[in-house]
Amino acid sequence: MSSKLRPAELAPTIYEVNYDLLWGNGIRGLLFDLDNTVAPWDTPDPDDRLADFIGDLRRRGFKVCIVSNARPARCARFSERLGVPVLPDSGKPRRAGFLRGLEAIGTRPDETAVIGDQVFTDVFGANRVGLYAILVTPLGRRELVWTKFMRLLERWALARMGLRRP
Repeated sequence: MSSKLRPAELAPTIYEVNYDLLWGNGIRGLLFDLDNTVAPWDTPDPDDRLADFIGDLRRRGFKVCIVSNARPARCARFSERLGVPVLPDSGKPRRAGFLRGLEAIGTRPDETAVIGDQVFTDVFGANRVGLYAILVTPLGRRELVWTKFMRLLERWALARMGLRRP
């Protein structure tokens, strides 16, 4: 199994990642996935809990960006409400979207973590760029048909690595 598919860390949700430990290990930038990572796939706008959480991370000194394969209109609503760059149509797992995220927040790969819910887009893409990859459990069960298929492959790949989502 490719090491590029292995997350550095697993967490139940974005809220349960140990950000103090990340900071202590030199992580200053956070690139989040949007759909089923920071908000369920079918949620049109960010809620207050998410807005408060992102605001808290920024007050603690983290530079935050959301790198998403979602469409521009959805991303714009999240960017406006959260006050962070949200990059649409990022083409993950291609490197370009992650590199745009790094550029948007001004951090280097060795000081940036990616937090996402998909092995073949978020984790694979992050590892290709040399970012610290954290895999979280998807927030919702509603997804595109293609994503549901990929979830089957993810379960198989994680099992082959001896990993299981929290």
